[in-house]
Amino acid sequence: MALFFDQDWFDQQLRRVERTREDVATLLRLSSIQVSEIWKDQRELMPHEVSALAQLLNVTPAEVADHAGVSTPIPSDEGVADLGVLLDRLEEMNGRLARVERALVDLKSLVLEQRAAKSKEN
Repeated sequence: MALFFDQDWFDQQLRRVERTREDVATLLRLSSIQVSEIWKDQRELMPHEVSALAQLLNVTPAEVADHAGVSTPIPSDEGVADLGVLLDRLEEMNGRLARVERALVDLKSLVLEQRAAKSKEN
């Protein structure tokens, strides 16, 4: 396992599959600055990012993790290997969060109305 992120290996693998770091940014939904941080070993890869990079590079997740540095997790077989499934779950969670936020706004409005009604009574 590499001690640090192996830039040369990743750049070589990207050239082999005719991809760029910009493709990595798009795939992982990161900015080019965040991808640069990964390449400079200033940002750790998440398990789903390891899986996505492995698919992009046509290598195993273990190979990606091996060249990404000592603390890079190897995704388990029990985890979500398909980035599309992960993105679907994220979209579902965003919908739930929006509903919770709307409910909180409604509750806040009710509390403020109750306070205003009580202050008028006094």
